[in-house]
Amino acid sequence: MRIPPRLIPLALAVLAHSAGELTAQAAPPAAAARSHDITLDDYFTLAALTGLAVAPDGSMVATQEMRWEPEEDLRNSDLWVTDTVTRERIRLTTDAAWDGAPAWSPNGEWVYFLTSRLRGDGAQPPFNGRPQVFRVAADGSGEPRPVTTSPGGVESFQLTADGRWLYAVLDYQQVEDGAWGDLKRQYPDLGYAHGRPMLTQVWRIDLEGGAAEKLVDLGRKIKSFAVSGDGRRVAMVTTPDDREITFEGRSWVEVYDLRTGRTTRLPDDLWRARAPSPNGWIEEPCWSAGGDRLAFRVDFDGYPSEIFVAGFDAGGQNWLRRIERVGEVHPTGPMAWRPRSQELCFTADDHARCRLYGAPEAGRRDGAAGLRELSAGDVVVEDFGFSTLEDLYVSMRAPGHDSELFELTAAGSRQLGEINPQMRTWKLPQLRLVRWSGRDGAEVEGVLELPPDWRPEDGPLPTLVELHGGPTAATYFAFRYWIYGRTLWAARGWAVLSPNYRGSTGAGDDFMTDLIGHKNDRDVADIEAGVDWLVAQGIADPERLAVTGWSNGGYLVNCLISTTGRYKAASSGAGVFDTVMQWSIEDTPGHVMNFSEGLPWTRGAAMHRSSPIYRAGAITTPTLIHVGSNDPRVPIQHSLSLHRALYDYLDVPVELVVYPGAAHTLASYRHRRAKLEWDLAWFDRWVLGS
Repeated sequence: MRIPPRLIPLALAVLAHSAGELTAQAAPPAAAARSHDITLDDYFTLAALTGLAVAPDGSMVATQEMRWEPEEDLRNSDLWVTDTVTRERIRLTTDAAWDGAPAWSPNGEWVYFLTSRLRGDGAQPPFNGRPQVFRVAADGSGEPRPVTTSPGGVESFQLTADGRWLYAVLDYQQVEDGAWGDLKRQYPDLGYAHGRPMLTQVWRIDLEGGAAEKLVDLGRKIKSFAVSGDGRRVAMVTTPDDREITFEGRSWVEVYDLRTGRTTRLPDDLWRARAPSPNGWIEEPCWSAGGDRLAFRVDFDGYPSEIFVAGFDAGGQNWLRRIERVGEVHPTGPMAWRPRSQELCFTADDHARCRLYGAPEAGRRDGAAGLRELSAGDVVVEDFGFSTLEDLYVSMRAPGHDSELFELTAAGSRQLGEINPQMRTWKLPQLRLVRWSGRDGAEVEGVLELPPDWRPEDGPLPTLVELHGGPTAATYFAFRYWIYGRTLWAARGWAVLSPNYRGSTGAGDDFMTDLIGHKNDRDVADIEAGVDWLVAQGIADPERLAVTGWSNGGYLVNCLISTTGRYKAASSGAGVFDTVMQWSIEDTPGHVMNFSEGLPWTRGAAMHRSSPIYRAGAITTPTLIHVGSNDPRVPIQHSLSLHRALYDYLDVPVELVVYPGAAHTLASYRHRRAKLEWDLAWFDRWVLGS
């Protein structure tokens, strides 16, 4: 395969010193009185901790933090470091670019990171707006310095344990050979459904001498990769091309051995032929400290995620096994090996919490099953990392706070700094974990938010039913202020019920897989039973009910309003209206195939039953529809179809809000603010009558 010329000049950039800005924050002061009523504007003051990396000696933790910049219409990402003893926080980057994926040099002097910076006319790397690797002094002195200068940018990177080598993944476009390749090259300005994929190569850069060499070019797309600490082995999750449809069921784990120059593909029958579905997503490859154990997770829509470990000896891979999920917890999020043991650590959902677990024997070929809980209480662990001495640091949420940085020890947790000090005065919603019986007797859980000062004697409340996406996901028992329904409505005097309906994670395997073949059935019944229970408790006013959701939550809104007229208003975000159409046009059709147990021509009746479009004639609920114009996951055609049914044929009050350029989530400040303001106005009008 021809190597595109733009990839050849990857090399170590010239490093230049310049003065830098240093911003420090001290440890948080004592808690203040909660006197502030939460408003819509408060949402845009929240910082989000989205990633962390621990210095090798454990003295500092680098964090990736996002903050809203309304004047730029975005949420920007910058890097900070926190001293683990003094809790002093220093801001490392201030550029308008996205800065993330921090990694430490072995001596703890530098933090390496990815960034997309633009300078001047944007013609030359590393300031052409393409992602590059930079590094910055960990003490905040000096400006960040470029490390790579690839014209096409760097997709991801990793350092070896000794800091000598930087491995980088680069994209390039390949036009297919064969009968139609010449025409596609002749008319490159036209769009094509396939045949011009973005593929990937692995390069290695000598950080001492600056030389760069291409190591791997498999003619495939590398979705993620991991390098063993000694740099000998590179594990890659590869797919035939860059389409999501190939990632969900036609991806492999391949391992390149630097000493032999050979690439080996792991046998995949454990998560393809012998799995309940072949449509699994391979995620989170990670090497043990010795470089002889490779772990990764496979996620399935509708079925439990599974963790696998491959063992390697001097001759290559020699065993592969699945890790038993004791207690049927549902693995999700990051994974990492404890540095000085055979213990694999990972986050997993368990009854509306997301805790950190360790599998002490995961690295042994015939290790006994067993898990131990490393985080206690009502917490949602979002990321974690170890020092080489096994100091453990996590970012996590809880009912009383948003994401913050903590040190975890056997004695408990210690908070390091505070990224959202303004929350100390906020009057937080009352948060409860509630349970009720579903239609068939199954126990269903949900998170209930109530106004801060509400008491039972105050009487029933207007109630918003907030439905999470997925459905292979969960609403957590922790503080969450987001644009899809939590926190703001409780602050405005509403009750908010967020059900973990059938198919949700964290309630056991059977509870999850019960939804297979029963969408628009058992999930709807679980939600309705929860609303009935809330009314019977005297909390929800049956005359003032509303429902909202996004993605699968939007789909469930469409199902509910075509089933019952009890809701006075609905907000349907990026929701499926026709299951067959969803299989036809979404980027991950395996989702539909899993839940329908087949294809449209083999399971047409099942897809018909799961589609709210065929019951749309029963809809009377005033419905607000939101969708991004460029949504590949639930394309705009569903929302256009729902709007046509309600507006042109059923005379139901409806508005369709299209967010230009937005994908499956809303990213810009303006779009998120519009979403909140539209929902507030819609529910005020149709539920409260104001």
